[in-house]
Amino acid sequence: MSAISAIESVPTSPPPVHAGRSWARAFQDIREGLAARELWGHLGWQDIKQRYRRSVIGPLWITLSMAVTSAGLGLLYSQLFGSPIGTFLPYVTVGFIVWAFILGCLTEGSDAFISNEGLIKHLPAPLTVYALRTVWRLTLMLVHNLLVYLAVLIIFFGYLSQPYKLQETANAIVQPGLSWTALLAVPAFVLIAANGAWVTLLFGIISTRYRDIPQVIAALTQLVFFMTPIMWSTDILNQRFGEGDHSWAILIAELNPVYHFIQILRAPLLGLQQSWHHWVVVGGVTLVGWALALVAMRNYRARISYWV
Repeated sequence: MSAISAIESVPTSPPPVHAGRSWARAFQDIREGLAARELWGHLGWQDIKQRYRRSVIGPLWITLSMAVTSAGLGLLYSQLFGSPIGTFLPYVTVGFIVWAFILGCLTEGSDAFISNEGLIKHLPAPLTVYALRTVWRLTLMLVHNLLVYLAVLIIFFGYLSQPYKLQETANAIVQPGLSWTALLAVPAFVLIAANGAWVTLLFGIISTRYRDIPQVIAALTQLVFFMTPIMWSTDILNQRFGEGDHSWAILIAELNPVYHFIQILRAPLLGLQQSWHHWVVVGGVTLVGWALALVAMRNYRARISYWV
């Protein structure tokens, strides 16, 4: 038998699948990242300590900054919109607290892998660790900001503990006031944090490949902030453009997914009217977002160390 015929007679097998593109490896990365909670927990806490190193009051600067911003803008916009300060200032404060967490997931999340270049190249750890590090750091900052919420709650508890309106108009929605529904804030934050994880993974991977993405996100978040009911309420839209949920103006808020994320946490903390469609929208975004993040992890997880 000739050499050529011998080679041709050797059975061929299909080409091996690229080792980096595997659903199993993607899920394994996430499982190992969640299991390494001591690592990302320590790194996230060190980020806070390093940021306020040699500061006199340390991380309390987070609380002070949030308090000044919320008080200043809350007082200003309550006068511009003719809203009662006792209910509108807490509304603005909680809106700012939740927005700060969401903004951090978008801006710092897109930079998560880039800023951890040294660790990614020298520390054999799952990529999910760096995403959880970012979310944990932002969670610690939110806990500091909750001190502002507690102070506002103590001061204005008399206004929030009974039915109230955010706008002193006839067509304004009557809010039920604080009740046991405040416990819904716990699952609401867990859901928001879960979304923060996929946002960090997805945008972190994309930003590592295309370095213009963080700048694009930073520019768009400014527009999203003003388009989201944080310093204004949907009652203002009803007052200006017409009554009822069927007014075209209400779509300005309803088509903005950030509004639904803020509302599922702000409503229980302030005793606002609970609308379950906010939870449905957030749940849908969660499923779609994690599906996209898993696809990105499957296809590009192995390339991150070369892109950073």
